[in-house]
Parts: sequence; C-alpha cells; structure tokens
Amino acid sequence: MNWFIAFLKSSLGKKLIMSLTGLFLILFLIVHLSGNFQLLLHDEGKQFNLYTKFMTSNPLIKTISYLLYTFILLHTIQGIVLWRQNRSARKVRYAVPGTKTSTFASRNMAYLGMVIFIFLVIHMWQFWFQMKIGGVSMVAYEGHEPVKDLYEIVSYAFSQWWYVVFYVVCMIFMGYHLMHGFQSAFQTLGINHKKYSPLIKGIGMVYSIVVPLGFAAIPVIFYLSR
Repeated sequence: MNWFIAFLKSSLGKKLIMSLTGLFLILFLIVHLSGNFQLLLHDEGKQFNLYTKFMTSNPLIKTISYLLYTFILLHTIQGIVLWRQNRSARKVRYAVPGTKTSTFASRNMAYLGMVIFIFLVIHMWQFWFQMKIGGVSMVAYEGHEPVKDLYEIVSYAFSQWWYVVFYVVCMIFMGYHLMHGFQSAFQTLGINHKKYSPLIKGIGMVYSIVVPLGFAAIPVIFYLSR
C-alpha cells in the first residue's frame, strides 16, 4: 500500500490521475450536452425537467454524480500542484515563452483550467445548489408526479445577455483546454503511436470544437428565441 501512495504522490502518479479524471470528465460532457439540448424543445421545459428529475433521483446516476464532483476537485487540485511544480522546476526564464511546437493551450493549461473551475463553481451555485437548497417551484405534468421546475431557473439565467456572453466565453476557454488535454491524456496513458496518434489528435480536435460549440449554442439560441 505504501508503494501505491508513493506512486500517487509522484509526478507520474499525479499525471496519471489528471489523465484518468480528465477522460472521465470528457465522457461526462457528452452526456451533459445531450441533456441540455432538451432546453431547446418547445415544450415549456417538460422534457428537461423530467430529465433532471431522473438524473437526480436514480441511485446509479447519483453515485456517478458524486464521483464526478470528486473527480472535478481532484483534477483541479492535481492540476494546480503540477503547475506549481513545473514553475518551481523552471529555473531559467526565456525571453520568448514556449517553443516552436508549443501551442497557446499547452502553455496556458493551468490558467484555462482555473477559469473553467471558476465557471463551474458559479454554474453549480446557480443551478445545482438552487435545485438542492433553494426555493425552486414545483411543476406537475400529466402522468408524472410533481418535479422541481429547474427549467425556470435556466430560462431566467439564459434571458440575461451578460450571462450568455459569460457562458460563451467560458466555453471558448474550455475548448482550448480540451484541445490540449484530450491528446495529453492519451499520451500519459502510453497510447502514443505514430499509427494512432494522428487519429487521436484528430478526434480530440473535433471534440474540442463540437462539444464546447454545442454548449455555447444553447444559451445563444435560447436567448435569441425568447
């Protein structure tokens, strides 16, 4: 057990945790995006509210949610630790940061991650916390028991132009973060071969554009259609 703890505390162990938690979050984003698309249905939030009811009451989903919250914190903490270690190890400061092969995303992963974490805190407080603690009104649909009207909260948030702009900007940051993180996670896990790396890089590029674009499009469409 001691060797396992020592491994997790090592630089390689920290990178492994970053990779595994990152891949888990990447999969979660697809599920979350598919659920959010229900906001665009013209049914006054019925399907979205029923979806959130299922996601917050199903025992398996609730367990996965707790893992998600843990992984978000773990991913963030490990990212900050690795960032600080890299800064401490860099004894020579160059006049021009980075190299010819480095990208904006790779040079600024920590800063991009910090912005995303701040967004998640605000996002969780505005939606998840209000749903759990706040006075969310109930709504009843035929054939279903009354559920919390989370659609009402989302509708109010997406009706404010400044929040829509903030949301879109954060999705741009997330896109850059994913662009480097996707491929980096596979490299850390040793899945780095000249035959497969271009494919992984291509999938990562498409994912990093399509998924954040999908998230960003929802509040914009929602705002413009109201």
